[in-house]
Amino acid sequence: MSRMGNKPIALDPQVKVEIKDGVATVSGPKGTLSQAIPADVTVKVSEDGKEVLVSRASDARQTKMNHGLIRSLVNNMVTGVSKGFVIELELVGVGYRAALKGQELTLNLGYSNPRVENIPANVKVSLKDQTHILLESIDKQAVGQVAATIRRNRVPDAYHGKGVRYAGEQISLKEGKKV
Repeated sequence: MSRMGNKPIALDPQVKVEIKDGVATVSGPKGTLSQAIPADVTVKVSEDGKEVLVSRASDARQTKMNHGLIRSLVNNMVTGVSKGFVIELELVGVGYRAALKGQELTLNLGYSNPRVENIPANVKVSLKDQTHILLESIDKQAVGQVAATIRRNRVPDAYHGKGVRYAGEQISLKEGKKV
């Protein structure tokens, strides 16, 4: 039994959900997102328009998995078009810094050459300072993928803690050699 799949999704008054031809379209003050819905899962907006209900046709294993997945995806779309998603990255290390030119992020992370990341158009990138990168988008998957791609350039070191971290991430450092 899917517990999360049965939980209704609350809608803000500004958010509109439309289901047509197997595609759920969510629009709100920050933009519009859409998601294909499998045939074995049904998405309905309640009569009063204050919540979205997701149900499934059968108890087959794949249908159960789709039920919870679609509910999570629609919930993320509703949250994205109303509030948006923000991920902050920190560059920790001597000489580590970032520079932004349009949608091109240049990272100096201790390598001989700077790393250049092209940021997709649906993700807004800004710099608080040279060591703090702020990623914003209405699409949770897109902003998470960009953050993971940037972090992959220099994953935090287990001995010194240097690298690209998510804001507030705790790195447990290993003990070095004893003399």
